[in-house]
Amino acid sequence: MAARVLDALLREDYAGLRRFIDARTLNLPGRPVRLLDARPPFLAELVVDPDQGLRLQDVFAAVRALADRRDDVAAFERECLDALAAIRLHEDARPAVHRRLARIPDELRRGPGTFYETLAAFNDHPVHPTSRGRAGLSMTDVSRYAPEFGTAFPLRWASVPGPDVTLAGTLPCWWPGAADVGLCQGDVMFPVHPLAVSKVRKEPGVTIGPDPYLQVTPTLSMRTVAAAPLDHLKMPLPTSTLGLRNRRTIVPGTLPDGALVERILRRVLEQEGSPVLLADEQTYGHTHSPLMGFLVRRFPAETARAHIVPVAALLAEAPDGGHVIERWDVQDLFGAYLSALLSWNVTLFRYGIALEAHQQNVALVLDDGPLRILLKDNDGALIDPDRLRDRLAPCPGADPRDLIDRRMTTRDPEALARVFTTITLHLCAAAPAAGLAERGLLPWRTGVAMIRERLDAALGPDEAFLRSRTLDADALPGKAMVTAGTLVDKTRTGAADINKHYGPPGPNYLRDATCC
Repeated sequence: MAARVLDALLREDYAGLRRFIDARTLNLPGRPVRLLDARPPFLAELVVDPDQGLRLQDVFAAVRALADRRDDVAAFERECLDALAAIRLHEDARPAVHRRLARIPDELRRGPGTFYETLAAFNDHPVHPTSRGRAGLSMTDVSRYAPEFGTAFPLRWASVPGPDVTLAGTLPCWWPGAADVGLCQGDVMFPVHPLAVSKVRKEPGVTIGPDPYLQVTPTLSMRTVAAAPLDHLKMPLPTSTLGLRNRRTIVPGTLPDGALVERILRRVLEQEGSPVLLADEQTYGHTHSPLMGFLVRRFPAETARAHIVPVAALLAEAPDGGHVIERWDVQDLFGAYLSALLSWNVTLFRYGIALEAHQQNVALVLDDGPLRILLKDNDGALIDPDRLRDRLAPCPGADPRDLIDRRMTTRDPEALARVFTTITLHLCAAAPAAGLAERGLLPWRTGVAMIRERLDAALGPDEAFLRSRTLDADALPGKAMVTAGTLVDKTRTGAADINKHYGPPGPNYLRDATCC
């Protein structure tokens, strides 16, 4: 854990940490740390040698010595310790969870349920070192409501006065009325996660129903739950993940923005065609409070009988032995996935769109036909309105100029390329390739060659710019997630969006795949 945290701080050059490197030694205040050549060189050329007795307290001492007095070092330390406690909880619980999952028959592992989501939750994020921690939640909260334990629980519901509510779309047939949750009357019922009840009670005009209604199971995001065979339900959760500032409440404007981006993507699909399925995210509600909102996510009928495997689950340990991806032919599946992923995202780049669709929000749809990918949660996309308008005629309801969050629009091609590289290339393509190599399932040189070949095939003669920023680049951008997410606030990083804050560039692993 200490090595992973220090690797992240070194990648991000937090507090000028790299200036203390001398050859293969990092001279931290208090102790020297051995560095090794990264094998594979994914995101960094040097990494911390994990076999030298390094402890979190050593890292904490160094950060305290180097930090600016305004840095939130206390929150950083809590985040690391929370993640360590979660990892230990996982180690204790995993055998029993796997035994239970192994008893689930194949037909019940299909569809957009939570079987693969539960397995994925035991894996670390490929870049963020404290991804298993959830700020403000106890280990009891985690074991009761987190996806890695896969346990069902009943939702709570709140009545919200009609004039305070914004609704879009059509509520599903399973949605409760006031009497279903023990209320005599009420206007609109809003789902409330059990962990949010105490905070929601303080919202003006809101009445919490005394009776729970609807058994649900958590997905990988935790604040989203499986509510029906083809329906998921997203609601606010009073915690943070991947950094203290990455709060899991719902800013009201993200709901219509995500729906608008989905409509744009559907228009691109109509014009281009692609092995892509989109979740329907047109039904939502909010009250202009980050604690009171919801999204009903409906999955296409084609997903009902398929294995829906999030990219984050591919490398997870399978309850039947081996890893999830080994149920299929590893190299063939990885190749088909890369072809679909890269061709789609290069196509979107031509339209001036770069999706923040990471391993949690991209899934493989695996049935008897060709592989398809399933996308959800589009409220982090970046769009160039001018380029999009050149490719798609303006259409009511699908115009990026109507986005509420103006950070989602840009006219800077470099900004689009950074999102493409850090999300599509790093997280969705190269991170799985590195994980396959680490587990001995596919050599790194084979995996990265497959990425290079498929990206090269997807880039047409008019894609010289994106080619120059990926295949031919001297270095590739990397995110500074720990710095911007926890340690340093926006007024000092200058990051308009902490999820799009970048640190020093890293090696271009696409140019030299001879190692490993």
